[in-house]
Amino acid sequence: MNLAPLFLSLRLAAIVSLLLVAVSLPLAAWLAFGRWRGRFLLEAVFALPLVLPPTVLGFYLLLALGPRSPLGALWQALFGHGLAFSFEGLVFASLLYSLPFAVQPLVSAFRGVDPKLLSASFVLGASPLRTFRRVVLPLSYSGLVTALVLSFAHTLGEFGVVLMVGGNLPGVTRTVSIAIYDSVQAFDYGEANRLALTLLGISFAALSVIYAVNRRVWSPWSSR
Repeated sequence: MNLAPLFLSLRLAAIVSLLLVAVSLPLAAWLAFGRWRGRFLLEAVFALPLVLPPTVLGFYLLLALGPRSPLGALWQALFGHGLAFSFEGLVFASLLYSLPFAVQPLVSAFRGVDPKLLSASFVLGASPLRTFRRVVLPLSYSGLVTALVLSFAHTLGEFGVVLMVGGNLPGVTRTVSIAIYDSVQAFDYGEANRLALTLLGISFAALSVIYAVNRRVWSPWSSR
């Protein structure tokens, strides 16, 4: 079994999931605790990748990352190569495509924190940042794990957006989902089955982690 596409997908998923959690924490906090009445519009924008066909999102991302776009031209000038059909382009596209899978679990977790605890923290003189770090985050642990694991698993299985933005360059943009598709096209069902089973096992393990944490089968504060 050719493991290069799998390792490339794992690398992509790890980078994207970590970046997504870092970006989504302040964004989800603003959506959960903000008082702007029109924030539901931004929530709808962030949720668009859930309903848009991957080819639609991939097409517009390809235009946005192309050499004639401001972002693509700037990247070309800074790094000497294009952003489209590159690993960096896959990271950028995957960040947008998997954003709802990180933001929505965090928003739900933050909104589930008892407002009385937040009020008590403020009464005791804690700043909003300290309250978020010492009260909100520990109580939102399951949402944080869910966001991390879901964004990882979703990025790992991407196909349409990855193919549109990155193409099929071995060692650069050829992810495991594309490798499975190529194997099927070449009638190499044995290789396709091995890669698919590996991806199935990783996905099952990721979902098991989410359900275990949400059911409090395991947590860093569980009794020993």
